[in-house]
Amino acid sequence: MDAAALRGICLGFPGAFEDFPFGPETSVFKVRAAVSGGARGGAKMFALSALAAADLSVSLKCEPALAEQLRAAHPEITGAWHMNKTHWNGVRLDGALPDATVRDMVEDSYDLVVASLSRRQQGQLGWARLSGGRA
Repeated sequence: MDAAALRGICLGFPGAFEDFPFGPETSVFKVRAAVSGGARGGAKMFALSALAAADLSVSLKCEPALAEQLRAAHPEITGAWHMNKTHWNGVRLDGALPDATVRDMVEDSYDLVVASLSRRQQGQLGWARLSGGRA
């Protein structure tokens, strides 16, 4: 997967946008929903990557048990650098992992972050929980 494809996946989710809080070299992909009164709510990060780096990688949020399983199964997946390694994976994008796997991991990261938003914000994003039938 290349940088353009990664950016496209990250920006393809409702409420997703790119930010640069750590400087111009690091793209941080966040999600936010509108809140009452037309104001914007706080944004939450679901992915970050130095897209221009020679060795492309992305940091993604992950459930702790799944993070351990993925790291054990794939040497391209490690604890994310400068992040809480219990909840964040670093994924090397050197072609060893199928693009579909990377897409699934980005979507899982987005879903974990959106799940932490209020039900109203989730509804504004058009997001519904996959389990439990709750919206």
